Formats: sequence, C-alpha cells, structure tokens
Amino acid sequence: MPVSAEQRRERQQAILKILRQRHVSRQDELVELLRKRGIEATQSSISRDLRQLGISKLDQEYRPVTEDEESDTSRDMAVLADFVKEIRTAGPYQTVVKTVEGGAQQVALSLDRSGWPEIVGTVSGDDTIFIATRTGGEQRRLVARLRARFSSGSGN
Repeated sequence: MPVSAEQRRERQQAILKILRQRHVSRQDELVELLRKRGIEATQSSISRDLRQLGISKLDQEYRPVTEDEESDTSRDMAVLADFVKEIRTAGPYQTVVKTVEGGAQQVALSLDRSGWPEIVGTVSGDDTIFIATRTGGEQRRLVARLRARFSSGSGN
C-alpha cells in the first residue's frame, strides 16, 4: 500500500530526529527504531528516505549534514567556483569537471566532503575530475547541482 506524501514527510522527520539523538549504523536498526515510534517502514523505503534527505553513511554511521556543515560546504564551493571551467557528462554514469591547472584536487576534495548522495566517488588529476554516479537520474541531479554551485565557471 503506497504511503501519502504526509506519511513520508513524517517518517523522514522521525529519521532526522533519531539520527540527531543517537548513532545508527544500519538501515534495519532505523526500521526498528521507527517501529518503536509507531511508524512502519521497510528497509527499501528507509534507503530511499536517506537518499532524498541527503544522508550518507560517514564513519560507519548515518549522520545528517548539519546546517553548519552545509554552509561550510557551500562556502568552500563558492570559493572554488573560479577553479571550474567546464562540466560535462561522459556516458550515463560519469561526469567530468574541467578545472584550471592545479585546481582539480581541491575541487574534488570539496566534492568528496560534500556528502552529496549522488556521488559514488571522484578521481582527480591536475585539471580534470571524474565523478561516478550509480544511475543516469543521479547523474542529472549531480550535473544540475554542480552547475548551480559552480555557475561562474561552468562553461557548458
């Protein structure tokens, strides 16, 4: 039985509250903690919720990005926007970011620390970053996010 948007919001708010109160290292643990609060959920719905909320597993636990961390990441990326020259796709799961010479590693490090759920991983050279995503949809969301963050430098 599909859940309503309101039920999904309620479940996601409960997930955020749980993760702010305690350490959670497994999705099935979240399912159980929600059940104790009277919210039924499956592991697959929890997985979707975590992705939609932008929550990644960091240091063996799920942690929401705090407003301070989000603003730090935004500030870092704003500073690095001048390094980015071009953003383009290479097939359905890989995005290429071209930077000024010597800028790729700093931009890639900022992306790695961003906690963006679309990013599986990055590989950087001197002026090129390869970013892997799991799906074409994640790649489209990533490219939109990159262009929004690095708009002054994205020539494409």
